[in-house]
Amino acid sequence: MLTERIEFRPEADGEIFSAVAAAPAVFLLRGTDAGAEPYVSKTANLRRRLQRLLSVPEERTKRLNLRDRVRWIEYTLTGSDFESGFVLYQVLRSVFPQTYSNRLRFRFAPLVKLHLENEFPRASITMRMGRLAGKNVYYGPFPSRTVAEKFMNDALDFFKMRRCVDDLHPDPKFPGCVYSEMKMCLAPCFRGCSDDEYRAEVVRVENFLDSGGESLTRQMAAERDDASARMEFEIAATIHARLEKLHPVLQQLPEYVQRIDRAHAVVVQRSVQRSVQRSGQAESVALFRVDAGVIAGPLEFPISGPEHTKSQSMEGRITAALAAFPCRDATSALERMEHLAILKRWCYRGSRAGEIFFADAKGELPMRRLVRGIGRVYKGEPAEPEVEAKPPV
Repeated sequence: MLTERIEFRPEADGEIFSAVAAAPAVFLLRGTDAGAEPYVSKTANLRRRLQRLLSVPEERTKRLNLRDRVRWIEYTLTGSDFESGFVLYQVLRSVFPQTYSNRLRFRFAPLVKLHLENEFPRASITMRMGRLAGKNVYYGPFPSRTVAEKFMNDALDFFKMRRCVDDLHPDPKFPGCVYSEMKMCLAPCFRGCSDDEYRAEVVRVENFLDSGGESLTRQMAAERDDASARMEFEIAATIHARLEKLHPVLQQLPEYVQRIDRAHAVVVQRSVQRSVQRSGQAESVALFRVDAGVIAGPLEFPISGPEHTKSQSMEGRITAALAAFPCRDATSALERMEHLAILKRWCYRGSRAGEIFFADAKGELPMRRLVRGIGRVYKGEPAEPEVEAKPPV
């Protein structure tokens, strides 16, 4: 996990400091006492941080100094803040299995959960995931619970799936609720619909969430055009008004929100070689895979291929590199939630470095955009501006 290890000898501190790169890194300091807790942290400049912690202490200062307590320095150089955060998580999880979550101050990502295991499915907001092998499906990560709740409530206004949270025991004598009175729910609570009708409505909601709203947009546009062809212009105008109302709802949906069990993406970051500016090293970037919310990497990807691959296109080399870089599965639902928390923290940062590219419904990455993104990250250029959602046709 940490690739370098140096024995610290106070009498040779200058030699040790000069041997360490002045570059971003995650490091661990171990003491002479095997029972003592190690010191683990990340830094933007490893040499400067070690000098601050291990140099001869200044007089009359309260700054932390570990010079007389450290025996071993372990570290891994990193190319980006994203990589530093991910490596720090892995190290803390290994060294402090009981307390790493509190040390990292995890805030789990809000998700929209579709309760398909319920006899009468419904949607809710959750920050806890179950097993992905079950019937329930999750969509996220959202930047906050407020954003997730507003999107879910506004989106469900276009469907007649139930909003109540209780397990239903349908009874024709049950009076129903305000949503059934307003014809905004099929009312399975008092047998206002058949099981097949309710199941079909749930499928519409699932398709809507899977496609980021495109399924409903296409359906409503087709219904509007059919009404116009039949000269039913009032009906067409009503449907068009609903389409215009749908557009701002879809604009609320962040581009990073995906169906978790089907989400596949590649994160592009600066490489270690680029951050330390090593001469003679191949020009490269670091790639991270994200599969079903689980992060794997980094994979050093050279910008220029070796001589025997000069005839191969950049897209072909990326495809081959990712194919040889297996995805990683989470050992538990908790680990998947932690990886999503790391991804959410990076995705919604105001000053985010690096780019992310999601695969489409067929699992195919946008290779041309990915190639251009690799070039921008390597050159340190800003990310491609987000494309605004097009208004309904």
